[in-house]
Amino acid sequence: MATDPLYTSQHLKIYNSLTGEKEAFKPITEGNIGMYVCGPTVYSNVHLGNCRTFISFDLVFRYLKHLGYKVRYVRNITDAGHLENDEEVGEDKISKKARLEQLEPMEVVQRYTVDFHNILNKFNNIPPSIEPTATGHIVEQIEIIKTIIDNGFAYISNGSVYFDVKKFNETNDYGKLSGRNLEDMIANTRELTAQSDKKNPQDFALWKKAEPQHIMRWPSPWSDGFPGWHLECTVMSTKYLGETFDIHGGGMDLKFPHHECEIAQGEAACGKTPVNYWMHANMLTLNGKKMSKSTGNIISPAEIFNGDNPILNKAYAPTVARFFMLQANYRSILDFSNDALEASEKGFYKLMEAINTLSQINTGKTTNGLDVSIWRQECYDAMNDDFNSPILIAKLFEAVKFINNLKDNKATITTTDFEILKNTLHAFVFDVLGLQDVNATSADNTDKLSGAVELLIKLRAEARVNKDFALSDQIRDELAAIGIQLKDGREGTSFTLN
Repeated sequence: MATDPLYTSQHLKIYNSLTGEKEAFKPITEGNIGMYVCGPTVYSNVHLGNCRTFISFDLVFRYLKHLGYKVRYVRNITDAGHLENDEEVGEDKISKKARLEQLEPMEVVQRYTVDFHNILNKFNNIPPSIEPTATGHIVEQIEIIKTIIDNGFAYISNGSVYFDVKKFNETNDYGKLSGRNLEDMIANTRELTAQSDKKNPQDFALWKKAEPQHIMRWPSPWSDGFPGWHLECTVMSTKYLGETFDIHGGGMDLKFPHHECEIAQGEAACGKTPVNYWMHANMLTLNGKKMSKSTGNIISPAEIFNGDNPILNKAYAPTVARFFMLQANYRSILDFSNDALEASEKGFYKLMEAINTLSQINTGKTTNGLDVSIWRQECYDAMNDDFNSPILIAKLFEAVKFINNLKDNKATITTTDFEILKNTLHAFVFDVLGLQDVNATSADNTDKLSGAVELLIKLRAEARVNKDFALSDQIRDELAAIGIQLKDGREGTSFTLN
């Protein structure tokens, strides 16, 4: 007999950046969710702060799927049109990288798109349902610009097309997402020479005429040029999710101007509010300070995994770094440090050890020490409260304490409650949080290590038979130097790890 999906009994609330409140989540179409998240501009290796954003929305994606929703998750690749410093002037970031490294722009795009995917795969992120590129949707971007011009909210200037913010604000509310007032913005903005093609400094480009040296360019009714950065996301989100969809996510730094401009473009083109729930992940700091290449206060995901950096004492597994990030709510600033990672690693292994201990537990006639049904709902309550992963993790460690008491025969559990406990733990730890059991990998590695050491013991025994005591001693001493102690006995040689 079919059971109702979990979302019918679990009541999810999402903090909506547009209203500044937690709101009961109700999708446009029951059982189906459209979610768009701004992806990377692929001109360099993915930044750790970006990884936090993508891990946060991977958690959202996983939990919505766990609740039984059918989710179409769209995350774009920006491979053109994103200028330096996110301004209307300067060089395209990808073109600049291509020029400096003497590569084709699409070589740059390919290299860093592959890096992006590899890093997120290490973090165990689930790929999105659709991953469109800006360059793959030039035609659609030109068409939506025509619509915005026809609707009276854009104008052509010297081959470029600009969005008329002042005209739009006469009938709409530009600034409602970021809480900014257009009159205040105008009063506090000085006219810049580079903005001379615009009617007002706040106007933003929908299409930019390419300068002669600009590599990436496409023909349009207005000029050979390239689309505005903000326009790309409007086109790709509405194409795959509709003119109005459920959730739009991204980093806090994108709220203004990027997401504000997306709202304006969507309303100007379609006459509808494009998104019902806006979600923003907060920033990641390093040792209490903003990450910055110029100050050297920065670390890459790869440097965490291999330990080759001056900030951490050792390497950390990607799943440990993921666990660390999920110990803070996605809307909170999170400080990355060696001490914090060490503490997370200890907690992570305690959690994994407890899960593996479950296989050794004997069930009894009663349950004492934990009301499993209440505990299970408390896990859901945490995630239903705007995906509150730190509260969920705290609840998981209540189960860890209970499991340790079961192991020490200080508590008992019925067969029914045992199944609820085991299934709930596995669902939240592996399916929702997306953690990976490195103990299984460690066990496999231990078997391989044992095989390698046994081979060296055999070679050492042969060396002793051949009276090659120099080689015999070398094998013993070099193994000891890396923490493997050989012990010779009547029944042969054994080893221990120090």
